[in-house]
Amino acid sequence: MTPEQMRVKAEELFKQRMHCSQALVAVGLEKMGMASPEIVRAVGAYGGGIASSGRTCGILLGAIAAVSARYGKSRPDEQDDPKMWLLSFKLSKAFAQMSEPYGGTNCADIARVNWKAKDEVKTFYGQPDSRRTICTELTGKLAKYLGELLEEAGAAKDSD
Repeated sequence: MTPEQMRVKAEELFKQRMHCSQALVAVGLEKMGMASPEIVRAVGAYGGGIASSGRTCGILLGAIAAVSARYGKSRPDEQDDPKMWLLSFKLSKAFAQMSEPYGGTNCADIARVNWKAKDEVKTFYGQPDSRRTICTELTGKLAKYLGELLEEAGAAKDSD
């Protein structure tokens, strides 16, 4: 899957009502040949800015989760691969630039939804011109960048 295909697929998954975090981790894992429904489920609550709190956007969290799945340790006796920190930092920096026009990297700034208010959530999902269009665009942009980083790092399934 090319970075551009990752963009398209992440946007489509988000449009189909997967959380942004899940869309990012799903395409990232697929790119690396590591598909895992458990990991995709595990990042579901990152949507809405961590448990619908409006904090750090799930788009960024999902991308970093994909990187961590490949380069992080799973036991105390293992070492993190330094690529985990490098790629995660690059994702964080790129997302800060991408989301700056919308007020920052927090979901509350980007989506501008109080996830506890049913009417606001209904508008976000139901109105074609809601800020969901911005979330869709950012989901795709960071997915594409994630794909480019994974290829550069040699983590893409087709680059092994």
